[in-house]
Amino acid sequence: MRQFTAIVNPTAGGSASAAALLTVARPLREAGADLETEYSRSLDHARELAREAGRRGRVVLAVGGDGMAGGIGGALSGTDALLGLVPAGRGNDFARALDLPTDPAALAQVLLHHDPRKVDTIEVESAVHPRTVVLGSVYAGVDALANRHANNATLLRGAASYYAGGLRAVTTWRAARYRVTVDGREHPHTGYTVVAANSGYYGSGRLIAPDARVDDGLLDVVMIREAPRRLFFALMNDLRTGAHVHRPQVSILRGRQIRIEADREVPYGADGEVEATLPVTVGVLPGALRVLC
Repeated sequence: MRQFTAIVNPTAGGSASAAALLTVARPLREAGADLETEYSRSLDHARELAREAGRRGRVVLAVGGDGMAGGIGGALSGTDALLGLVPAGRGNDFARALDLPTDPAALAQVLLHHDPRKVDTIEVESAVHPRTVVLGSVYAGVDALANRHANNATLLRGAASYYAGGLRAVTTWRAARYRVTVDGREHPHTGYTVVAANSGYYGSGRLIAPDARVDDGLLDVVMIREAPRRLFFALMNDLRTGAHVHRPQVSILRGRQIRIEADREVPYGADGEVEATLPVTVGVLPGALRVLC
């Protein structure tokens, strides 16, 4: 029987995380599993707790949203530890990419009985931000600004906060001139954003990279070029289904190592948490993490 250590950050959506854990904890314990809970003071502390639990041979449960999943998953990347996800955040995009069940009893069955799957992770490095490893995507541009607004929202939650944050970001955004280098080949780009995606989803269910796979050893690089604002809003609507990839303003490349630079200070983010400015170097770590899904 598997032994679990659940990691919860009580200061970041803690009530939702605690509630989500409770609904999964009951069927786990009824099945005879050992479950302990650790409360983290910060994402860095959550990483420390995850590494320690992994060293003790316990399945580490990341309870929360994409930031928690990415932080803990990144900490376990390159180890033999097992990761389980208990989605409880605004986006839950990596859990969505893994097609995890939303029903607590069904999720408990996955955690108890399913074999682990090896998935890729993303190594992120910049001059002013320490090396980190995340799971879903790295995005540089208007979406990073929108995510910052969403994270600071107090009245709106979930997808609504992302949509409102996007509206606010687009109204003030001016196109940036990027230099995107994919596996050594340079691609100039002027526009709204560059996304290096391991998972197809970001921004609370938006299908930014429909063909991205978490276990193919590649990142999908989605670039949205400069366009009138009204067209960009149509593109945002297309993100619900992935139809934006058919528009001429969207280009998609694939590669293992990506460098993103810009002609001005452009924000970038990763898994809803990392916030810094370009330039940034992003690389895929194939099959570096074992996940129950």
